[in-house]
Amino acid sequence: MPDADALAVAPIGNSAADPRRLGFARGADKALFAYGTLQFPAVLIELLGRCPSSELVEVSGWRVAALPGRMYPGLVARPASVARGVLLTGLTAAVWKVFDAFEDAEYELSPLVIPGHARVLTYVWTAEVASGDWDPDRFALDHLVEFTAGCGRWRAGLSTF
Repeated sequence: MPDADALAVAPIGNSAADPRRLGFARGADKALFAYGTLQFPAVLIELLGRCPSSELVEVSGWRVAALPGRMYPGLVARPASVARGVLLTGLTAAVWKVFDAFEDAEYELSPLVIPGHARVLTYVWTAEVASGDWDPDRFALDHLVEFTAGCGRWRAGLSTF
């Protein structure tokens, strides 16, 4: 992962949800596998005003990859890897709209199989990744406060759903 000072501060989020991605999220019974910044309660509280119910999970066959020049990760398929994150449940249609507006256009909302859990979705990265894995502990130490503040500013500017 690049030196923290070398990371470009990519804009946080988009201005609106992508209806093409949200078609997957119709229905209140779907959970989100969050493996990056959305696994931090402080980020969720800034974005949603609350922290949804969550549980720690691991998903085989996926890697949480560092992204070149970005402080957040992308999930990519890798057969011999295990991705760790949280399963967020109890998500309303309004929450899905916020999440989808927040996520970069280079993510695709996709179904994910997690044994013992039905109807899980996640955002899969579709562009270039770095060779190393993303380190959530390093992110928390180096970027969480700044990133969370940026989430608050972004959310304040987002139109109400």
